[in-house]
Amino acid sequence: MKYHIEKNTVQETLIIPLFGRLICSEHYPELFSDPEAKRICDSLDYDFAEKRKKMESPAGLFGALEVAQRQYDLRCEVEAYLKEHPKASVINLGCGLDDTFSKVDNGTCKGYNLDLPDVIDVRNELLPAGEREQNIPCDLNRFEWMEQVDVADGAVFFAAGVFYYFKTEDIRKLLSAMGSRFPGAVLVFDSCNERGAKMMRKTWLKEAGITDVNAFFSLENPDELRSWSKDFSSVGSKSYMRGYRDIYQNVGLFHKLMIHFCDNLVNMRIVRIAFQMDTTEEIAGSKF
Repeated sequence: MKYHIEKNTVQETLIIPLFGRLICSEHYPELFSDPEAKRICDSLDYDFAEKRKKMESPAGLFGALEVAQRQYDLRCEVEAYLKEHPKASVINLGCGLDDTFSKVDNGTCKGYNLDLPDVIDVRNELLPAGEREQNIPCDLNRFEWMEQVDVADGAVFFAAGVFYYFKTEDIRKLLSAMGSRFPGAVLVFDSCNERGAKMMRKTWLKEAGITDVNAFFSLENPDELRSWSKDFSSVGSKSYMRGYRDIYQNVGLFHKLMIHFCDNLVNMRIVRIAFQMDTTEEIAGSKF
């Protein structure tokens, strides 16, 4: 029996990036392969016809490319950390239906997927936790979740398309608390500048009835984060669409123009923060 997805619900918002990864793997099989996205979409009682029509338009397909490339970028960072810390915890902040842990699982690491309770309910149905993996219902702004993750062997945290939904002050508190609580760990997430954030605010914030839009998180320059905490040992960033694997030559003219727009006008970045260690051991992971 297929899992039913209602229109205009949390469940529907969760399947959009999932379907984007599927569309991307269909159109760019040489770049992206995501059989898990296909498996989950095939298991759903949901009419994807309208979503497919929108996502296969030039603009929609670029959105799908962004989603798939973001997962690829963050996966690169997680794998780099695991090379130095093979038993570390991989902690997905605001996980939705992202399956990065299964893609990076080296047989010894641990995985934690964190999101709000109603999201975890859906995840438990469609993407139940595997071996050495836990789905944890929580509010990221309530720091009790920090006691539920085992970081004795290191930790790499990542957030995909999540922090835009938080106010800047909440992100500052969250990152500062993490830096203090998880020495030697790494946090990786995507960001954009105020121009890019405003483009999103015209849709999801307006629909939610939120008016104080200027309080929400964006970064003109990731170096701004250096002053947020003495527990940040380094802050770096790379291009979202070209920093880890340059797909520029794999796409058409319209998408090339969109990549330029994202890099130069919206400043879409993958940001990496390494937290100060208790010892003089060098921070492991990819270098910026």
